[in-house]
Amino acid sequence: MLVNEITSEATMAWARSGKKVVRKFRCSSGRLKGKIVANPGNCYKAPNIQKRIKLAITKAKFSRRISRKANRTKRINPASRRVQALNKAGRR
Repeated sequence: MLVNEITSEATMAWARSGKKVVRKFRCSSGRLKGKIVANPGNCYKAPNIQKRIKLAITKAKFSRRISRKANRTKRINPASRRVQALNKAGRR
């Protein structure tokens, strides 16, 4: 019954996968508390150090460009706007 225990600790959230809106989970405990993940079991996974270092380097190089592009996408992309509305409705 460990799976049921884990799913009860993660709340449902909506996210974007390409142009589609998909259901995911927000971790309420574990190493990734507060993050949205595809499976509730991912909240407790060990980190992949190589991926973490690579992402840190990429963010250091392109942080301004990435943030501008992300902000534009969140503002303009219809799927992103739908995700924001769905997640806001879930908080109420």
